[in-house]
Amino acid sequence: MFFKYIVVGAGLSGSVISERIARVLGEAVLVIEKRGHIGGNCYDERNRHGIILHRYGPHLFHTDDEEVFSYLSQFTEWDIYQHRVLALIDGRKVPVPFNFTSMDILFPEALSKRVQEILLNHYEIGIRVPVLDLLNHQNEEVRFVARYVYEKVFLGYTIKQWGKRPEEIDPSVIARVPIVIGKDDRYFHDRYQCVPRYGYTELIRRMLDHPKIKLLLNTDFREIGRLQNGKVYVFDREFHGTLIYTGPIDELFDYCFGPLPYRSLKFDFEELEIPWFQEVATVNYPNDYNFTRITEFKHIHTVESKRTVILKEYPKDYEILKDVPCYPIFTTEARRSYEAYESLLRSFPLIIPLGRLAEYRYYDMDDAVARALRVFREKFHNA
Repeated sequence: MFFKYIVVGAGLSGSVISERIARVLGEAVLVIEKRGHIGGNCYDERNRHGIILHRYGPHLFHTDDEEVFSYLSQFTEWDIYQHRVLALIDGRKVPVPFNFTSMDILFPEALSKRVQEILLNHYEIGIRVPVLDLLNHQNEEVRFVARYVYEKVFLGYTIKQWGKRPEEIDPSVIARVPIVIGKDDRYFHDRYQCVPRYGYTELIRRMLDHPKIKLLLNTDFREIGRLQNGKVYVFDREFHGTLIYTGPIDELFDYCFGPLPYRSLKFDFEELEIPWFQEVATVNYPNDYNFTRITEFKHIHTVESKRTVILKEYPKDYEILKDVPCYPIFTTEARRSYEAYESLLRSFPLIIPLGRLAEYRYYDMDDAVARALRVFREKFHNA
C-alpha cells in the first residue's frame, strides 16, 4: 500500500487536513467517505431552479479567525451574508437573540422603556448578557423580562431540540442564551460573515482537487479496515502510516462502551410556487408546531427565481446507522463513555481523532477548520 496517510471522512475536518498533507507535505492521501458525496453535513447542491440547498440544514459561515478565513479563501469567492433570525412568540415574529426591538414588539411601551433604561445603565450597548444573569437581577421588571425570554424563547425550543428539559443537559447550553443590549438584530457578531459563492460542496471539491488525493466515496471504513491489538489493518494488510479518523468514535470501536448519544433531525424540503415565503432566512418556532425552524435558502444564496424552497427541521432521537448524528448530547454519562473510548484510542498510536464526531465536541465550521489546521501543524508540519 503506497498511502502513508488515510483520512476517514470527506467533511470539512477531513478535507482540510487532507489538503494540507497533500499540498504542504507532498504526500499521497487516501480519503474514504461513507456517503455518496463530499462535504459531510455541509453538503449542498443546486436544484433545477438554481437555488442552492443545504441538504443537512443551514450552514452559515462566520468567524473572527483571520487564519481560517484566509485559508478557506484559497478555495472560494465569498458573498457577504449577515444572518438574521426571527422567532414566533405569542403570535408575533421578533428578532432573536432577544433584543430591545423584541421587547418593543412584545411588551407595553412603558415597561419596555424602563427595562431598557435599567439595562443600559448597567451594561455597554451591543453586548450580549446571559439570560441566567438577568434571572437573578435585583430589579423585578428585569427579572420578569428574563423569565419571559427563558420560558417563551428558550424552554420550548430546548425541549424540542434536545428531547430534554434544560436542567437535564449541560448547564453551558442555557448559559449561552443571551439578551442583546441594543437593537443589533444580527445573529452573529463575527468580523467575517459570508457564504461560499458557489456553495460549500464546490469549496470542498476545490480543496480535494489535488493529484496527491485519492477519494473513495460510498465506502465504509469498516468494510476495508479493522483494528486489532493496537494495530490498524487495511485491505487485510497491516497499515504503518497515519490514520486520521473523523467519523463517530463509538462506531470505530463497534460501540464496545455503548453508543454515544446524539440528537438527529428529519429534514422536510418543500418547493413552493411563490417567489418568497418569509421575511428572513430562518424563523424559529419555539412553542408552536413540531418543527423547530423554517429556513428559506434564497435569502442565503440569492438567485432570480419565481419559486422558492423552504426546509422544516424536526428534531428526533438518533438511531444508529440510520440517522445523521447532528448534535452531541453532553451529559455526565456521555462524557464518561467518551473518555472510555478516548482511553482505548490511546492504545492505537497510528490513529488521530479529528472533528465533531471523533472528538465528541460541538464545533462550528470555523472551529473545525481551525482545529484541523492546528492538528496538521502539531502532528505533521512542525513535528
